Amino acid sequence: MTRRTLETLSFDNTYARLPQAFYARLNPTPFSAPPYLIHADRAAAGLVDLDPAQLMRPEFPALFGGSALATGMEPLAMLYSGHQFGVYVPQLGDGRAILLGEATNERGERWDLHLKGAGMTPFSRDGDGRAVLRSTIREYLCCTAMRGLGIPTTQALCLVGSDDKVYREQVETGAMLVRMAPSHVRFGTFEVFYYRKQHEHLKTLADYIIDQHFLPLRDAGDKYARFFVEVLERTAKLIAQWQAVGWAHGVMNTDNMSILGLTMDYGPYGFMDDYDAGFICNHSDHNGRYAFNQQPYIGLWNLSCLAQALLPLAEKDALKAGLEIYQPLFEREYLTLMRKKFGLVAEQAEDDELIRDFLGLLQGSHADYTIVFRELSTFSTVDGATNEQLREHFLNRDRFDEWAVRYRERLRHECNHDDERRGRMNRVNPRYVLRNYLAQTAIEKAQNKDFSEIDRLFTLLQDPFTDQQGMEAYALPPPNWGKHLAVSCSS
Repeated sequence: MTRRTLETLSFDNTYARLPQAFYARLNPTPFSAPPYLIHADRAAAGLVDLDPAQLMRPEFPALFGGSALATGMEPLAMLYSGHQFGVYVPQLGDGRAILLGEATNERGERWDLHLKGAGMTPFSRDGDGRAVLRSTIREYLCCTAMRGLGIPTTQALCLVGSDDKVYREQVETGAMLVRMAPSHVRFGTFEVFYYRKQHEHLKTLADYIIDQHFLPLRDAGDKYARFFVEVLERTAKLIAQWQAVGWAHGVMNTDNMSILGLTMDYGPYGFMDDYDAGFICNHSDHNGRYAFNQQPYIGLWNLSCLAQALLPLAEKDALKAGLEIYQPLFEREYLTLMRKKFGLVAEQAEDDELIRDFLGLLQGSHADYTIVFRELSTFSTVDGATNEQLREHFLNRDRFDEWAVRYRERLRHECNHDDERRGRMNRVNPRYVLRNYLAQTAIEKAQNKDFSEIDRLFTLLQDPFTDQQGMEAYALPPPNWGKHLAVSCSS
């Protein structure tokens, strides 16, 4: 593979070839104070064949901090609309982000480079177009965490800081983050042209996305309906992964839903500490619309909005038929993932009840979701084993004992050997997740120009399934101050 320099990165912008109605052309607004590199992801750089040595050049934070442009970049802010908390908002768009262009690697793969915090755009409404250090650190680290967990996600190339002041609930320092994805098109990108009755643009957008990312559908007679089903399948599988790992997005508006089935727009997200099916990670979500246990339903609701937007292109009955496969597909995918978490290989009719009863025990005991599932791998099927260490997590020990009898019988039924099963379970139940208090600790240090905790978490989260020497504290439950941190959309 040819390692590219900043000067030889290959940039284009196929989105800029679309009609002017799709975007507004403008350059990033540089910080007034010189930008500096806080952290960069070598793996993300490798996606565009960029030599890791280039990350250390002084030109790097200038290029990816809004102060310079590379050859071939055609910066633009993308237009979209969307349903926010169930209410349609006619125009949203990139209010603080700019699509710099597409970098192409030697394999011909295109990656959008999207600069967040790049300044005001025509879609900023009353915002200042900036991002704060706090929010960019949370997104940067969670992109790494999700990739480590094997969950589809946008990537983050780098985090660039500045001494510029940004005003939120309090005065904070500004930062920029370069987000990477094969496409940043959202459900809301389709909605805006549907509700504006610009059906020619809707068709142009659908054809563009199919040609770029769903090429086998290009010549199908029912390509738009089949495209919708592909998006639906990716979305259902993505949300099943969120549920299995105990992660809540926080703001599942249709403008935050990737057409490629990627996790995107990290704001008030949260990995659960104590298991709570009704976990709300966004303190602005007063009615719990985006609570953890609502995410599968909201995924379907959002897909119905996308289906509505595709009505001018596809048969209504075909779109309805697509929506009907969502729930069984989600449930099947979720059960498959949960069986793996429990170390089960074969499918049994009673598995759903066995899993639900265990989650009920977690809920009633306020037990830590990540820790208990990791410890479940130590469960012994030997006669007379009490599994005392695992048992200690539950308040109602008698109920746990009753469940443990059923679990032991289930494991024995498929001749599961404890040691082999333990290895399998530890490959799907993480030892470490990005708890909110860990991110907050990194933020507080970074606000004093100490970026060591960002680097430590970045390294840890790339391999969350392996016990890492000296990192035992990162696998413990949060301290009391870190259990119920308020996280909002500005986070």
